[in-house]
Amino acid sequence: MRYLAIDYGTKRTGLAVCDPSETFVSPLTVINSDKNVINKIHERIEQENITAIVLGLPLNMDGSRGPQARRTIDFSKQLRECLDIPVHFQDERLSSFTAREMMAEAELTQKKKKKRLDAVAAAQILEAFLEKKKSELEGKS
Repeated sequence: MRYLAIDYGTKRTGLAVCDPSETFVSPLTVINSDKNVINKIHERIEQENITAIVLGLPLNMDGSRGPQARRTIDFSKQLRECLDIPVHFQDERLSSFTAREMMAEAELTQKKKKKRLDAVAAAQILEAFLEKKKSELEGKS
């Protein structure tokens, strides 16, 4: 399958994709989370031949759902209404932290790092999802 990972935020939304073999994950882009965010995502789905979405769910460290998790769940309902592909959740705790750590060594200005951060976080979300999926498949065999 070809997945599109979404790191949804109130200001910016990061997107990442994997190849059809689900081996390689790449940050794609960061888009503004404005009233057209779903249309922009739909365009990317068409351009990238996406067959399913992985939406990062920002749970609190204790596993509970805070305000941003509830906004993300509401956003997932909008996605499901507008798109005809499956939407999966993936716990995204620490994905932004990990993305910041990865980008710390990159020779980019702070402005450029900030611009890419959400796409890198989306890639972290997708990698975690694919790893979990692979582990579950191996456990069944």
